[in-house]
Amino acid sequence: MKIHELVARAMQATPDARAIRDVDGREASYAAHWQAITDTAALLQEHGLKAGDRLMIAAENCHATAVLIFATSLAGAVAVPVNARMSTPEIARITTHASPRLIAYTTGFSGDATKHAQAAGARDFSLGFGAFALSAPLPVSGDDATADTAVILYTTGTTGDPKGVMLTHGNLCFAGDASAKLRNIRGHDLVYGVLPMTHVFGLASMLMATSTSGAAMQLESRFQPDRLYTALKAGATIFPGVPQMHALLMSYVADHGLAGLGDVPLHYVSSGGAPLDPAWKRKAEAFYGLPLQNGYGLTETTAGVSATKNPLGSADISCGPPLPGVEIMLDTGVPAATDPGVGEVLTRGPHVMAGYFRNAQATSDAMQDGWLRTGDLGRIDDTGALHIVGRAKELIIRGGFNVYPPEVEAAFNDHTAVVQCAVVGRSLPGGDEEVLAFVQCADPKTLDTNELRAFVAARLTGYKRPNRIIAAATLPAAPSGKILKHKLIAVFADQLS
Repeated sequence: MKIHELVARAMQATPDARAIRDVDGREASYAAHWQAITDTAALLQEHGLKAGDRLMIAAENCHATAVLIFATSLAGAVAVPVNARMSTPEIARITTHASPRLIAYTTGFSGDATKHAQAAGARDFSLGFGAFALSAPLPVSGDDATADTAVILYTTGTTGDPKGVMLTHGNLCFAGDASAKLRNIRGHDLVYGVLPMTHVFGLASMLMATSTSGAAMQLESRFQPDRLYTALKAGATIFPGVPQMHALLMSYVADHGLAGLGDVPLHYVSSGGAPLDPAWKRKAEAFYGLPLQNGYGLTETTAGVSATKNPLGSADISCGPPLPGVEIMLDTGVPAATDPGVGEVLTRGPHVMAGYFRNAQATSDAMQDGWLRTGDLGRIDDTGALHIVGRAKELIIRGGFNVYPPEVEAAFNDHTAVVQCAVVGRSLPGGDEEVLAFVQCADPKTLDTNELRAFVAARLTGYKRPNRIIAAATLPAAPSGKILKHKLIAVFADQLS
C-alpha cells in the first residue's frame, strides 16, 4: 500500500467524516481532503514533477503540508519535508544533497516559509485548502532512492553533514498502523497535531496514524500552551507530545489561575523524545488524570521501536516492550557499554529504514545483518521492557529534536574570535536537555557573547541554538589536544550555577 491510499481508503469508508482542522479552525472532510490531494498531485505534475523525482517541502504544520506529502505519493514521487524554521544555509545544504525537482513552501501559516519562498522567487498558489508556493523546476542529478521510498527525512548526523533517511511506503504504513493501535485511535478521535510533520514523530505517529484510522487532526504550526489548553477543553481526545509541552501547559494553567482540565474526552497522553523523570511523571499524571505513556524510536525506525501501555499510577519509566512485529537486542560488546547488562540497542523489523540517501557507507555502518545499530545504550529488564540509559553518540535531545554538537560547534567556529568550541547537553527537570556551548577565545572578558549569539543564530535553527555560552581562555583537553567534553560541566560549574 502507498501512503496516499490510506487517505483514499478513509475517504471511501467515511467521506463526510472530519479529516483536518487547520490552524485557523477551518475543517475539511475526508472527501475534501482527498480532492485537495488529487488536485495538488495534478498541479505538481503540470509543473514538472515526475515519478521518482523528489519534492522538497519547506513547511510548518498546516493542511497544505499534509496535502503536499500525500500528493507527492500520488504522483509517484518522493517527499522531502524540512522544517521551514531552518536557516537559509541549512536548507541550501539539504537542497544540494536531495536534488529535488521542485520545492514547495507552505506560506499560508508560516512566515519563515514565506521568506524562503520569496527569496527563491517561488510562485504562489491556493487550491482552496491553503496557500503554498512552488519553485521553478530544478535540475535533478541522479535518482538513488530505493523504488519504494515515500519520504526522505534529513538528520544532521554526528559528522555535521546532512543524512537523508529513506522511509518506504511500507515503513510508514506499518508505523501508522502500530501507532493507531497503540493509542486506540478511532474514527471519532481528534488528535492534537502540534508535533511537526517534518519530523518523524509527527509524520508517522500523528499524520499516518490518523489517516490509517480515519480520525481527524487539529493542526498547530507552533506550540502555544494556551491553544493546547483550549483545544483539550474543546474536545481533543489524543495528545502526543514531548516533555516540555506538558510542563508548559501545567505552568500555564497554574500561572493563570485556571481550573484543571476537568471532565474532558481526552483519553491518551504520551511523552516521547526524552527520558521520563519519575516525580515529573507523577505530576503530569495527576494533572491529566491519565497515565502518561512513554516510548522510544528514532528517524531511522520510522519513530517507533517500543512503547508502554501502563495503567494510571504505574511507577514504570521504561520505554516499554517492543511494538508488535519489532525485534530488539543489545550489543554489549561496544566500547561505550561499560555497565553490566547495558549494550547498544539494535533493532530489526518492518519499521527500519531502507537506508541513507546517497550514502552507502553510512548505510553499511548502521545496518548490519538485518539489524539497525541505533547508537543508543540500553538495558532490557525482566519484563522485556527497554530502558535507554545513555547515548553512544554525542546526541542532544532538545524539545524532542535531535541536536548534533558538531553542527553547532561548526557555527561557532566560523566566528573570527573563536579558537574552538565544544557543545554538550545537560539534563533539565522534566526530561528535556539544554544545549551548552563552551567557547575558547583569546580574551573571555572582551568577547561579546550577545554578538556571538546573534552570529550563530543566523546559521542555526532555533532548537539548535545554545541555552548558555561559556567563554574561556582554555578548555580541558587531553595531551593529544582533544577536548575532554565529559569534564566541561564540572570545570565550569561556577559559571553554570
